[in-house]
Amino acid sequence: MTLKLRLRAALAATCMSLAMAALPARAADLPLVTGEQWTASSEAVKKAYLVGIANLVQVQTAYFAANPPTDAQNFVPRLARGMQGQTLDSVREGLDRWYAANPTKLKRPVLDTLWFEMALPGLQKNK
Repeated sequence: MTLKLRLRAALAATCMSLAMAALPARAADLPLVTGEQWTASSEAVKKAYLVGIANLVQVQTAYFAANPPTDAQNFVPRLARGMQGQTLDSVREGLDRWYAANPTKLKRPVLDTLWFEMALPGLQKNK
């Protein structure tokens, strides 16, 4: 990641942190994106959601670059390894396929699906 991208990611994280601090919320108050929202969203909205997740991974990776947490302390390093080789489009298409093949599981959170259906299998391949 270039310095410019790291700075941009750090700035975005700082802005998000300030926004979150200005509006205190409990975890129960935060919306959980499920397959219902995913399948009803446009391609652009899906990509924006995935870009947000990717940015969080990049910011945390840059922040902890000199002293990364262990896998037991944080799932982000495992998520990054498990998603190696994926693109925004391949992840979006994979989630689209999974929800289309499992219409009775639309209440399942997208992050849960991303982790168990894509990242964990990717970890097995990317050992």
